[in-house]
Amino acid sequence: MSSGIQPAELGFFVSLGTCGSLSGAARELGISTAAVSKRLSQMESRLGVPLVNRTTRRMSLTPDGEVLLDHARRILGEIADLDQLLSASKDQPKGQLRVNATLGFGRLHVAPAISQYVLTYPHVDVQLQLSVKPPPLTDDQFDVCIRFGEPGDARVIAKKLANNRRLLCAAPRYLAAHGAPALPSDLVRHNCICIRQGDEAYGTWRLHRARGDGGPGELVKVRGNLTTNDGEIAVNWALDGHGILMRAEWDIERYLESGRLVQVLPQYRTPDADIYAIYPQHQHQSARVRTLVAFLAQAFERFAQHRGHDVADRET
Repeated sequence: MSSGIQPAELGFFVSLGTCGSLSGAARELGISTAAVSKRLSQMESRLGVPLVNRTTRRMSLTPDGEVLLDHARRILGEIADLDQLLSASKDQPKGQLRVNATLGFGRLHVAPAISQYVLTYPHVDVQLQLSVKPPPLTDDQFDVCIRFGEPGDARVIAKKLANNRRLLCAAPRYLAAHGAPALPSDLVRHNCICIRQGDEAYGTWRLHRARGDGGPGELVKVRGNLTTNDGEIAVNWALDGHGILMRAEWDIERYLESGRLVQVLPQYRTPDADIYAIYPQHQHQSARVRTLVAFLAQAFERFAQHRGHDVADRET
């Protein structure tokens, strides 16, 4: 029996690591769970190191398994890129593309755009994962991550896809019952719907008096009786009239247009939350990444232009 990693095992182990379970990998690969377990045992026996920690409830990768998964993903991506470079149809990307986005924005905007992308580029296999807490940008788990705000990490490439800003809003019936705040300090007397997401400061809202204000702004510590880690749930609570919410304009624009939500403290602004596509530097020549980023930018452009016209109408 030959020793070392076999090329065919790279894809197998990536499927196993991505699915996070033997049964999940079996479903993806179209084989039995027993066959997955046997193949994994053969790999471990040949390499002489354990790759997976197995328990009755869950599976996790050992440190050696993490190293193998990281390199396997990179190698398979480079093989696909090499195939693309040597292919006669260089304008037709192919291979696997792993994309991550936040839950609400991913459902509402990224998923529909990817649906259209694969119609245009049918040879690309897109794996979209939505998460509440974004994974580290440099762990090479994803090829492209869609994020709010420019990352302060020089080890990744950030391509701005669209402008975005956070707004304060509430349902008309809440404002009718409790009044509208006139100053940021008034927010402490209101029921505010808070969202726990990523590394953002929980329950702390920063407001600036003018669009061009580059100062620190006014920091307000808010509270309320409803908290969630899901932005869509928070928006629904605001629609039900429970309180004031701070949310990205892309997520609430349709409710502002319909009047189901009303902007609060419109003369103040909150920090921008521009939308970026972020990817590792070694992916800058990938046709899959390049075409997806360009496609997302184009898909978001029409919505952003429409939003910009509507904001101008509201501010005049």
